[in-house]
Amino acid sequence: MKKQKIAITLDESLISFLDNMAQGNRSQYLNSLLREHRNKVIQEQLITSLSQETQDAQYQKDVQEWDGVVGDGINEEE
Repeated sequence: MKKQKIAITLDESLISFLDNMAQGNRSQYLNSLLREHRNKVIQEQLITSLSQETQDAQYQKDVQEWDGVVGDGINEEE
């Protein structure tokens, strides 16, 4: 994965906190923190999407219709 350098501005209190938590490696700490947050956001989006699908009557009807034909013809001998 390509890495890019960026510059950010933090409040002094946040810099102190970062230095305390990062144990000498700010970049690694911030990358880890952002990855964790990104994964949490993606998981929340997935849960929301799946919840919406379960509440969509037309979608559920379509799934039931497709479930009946999934695998039709697979492993049939000619």
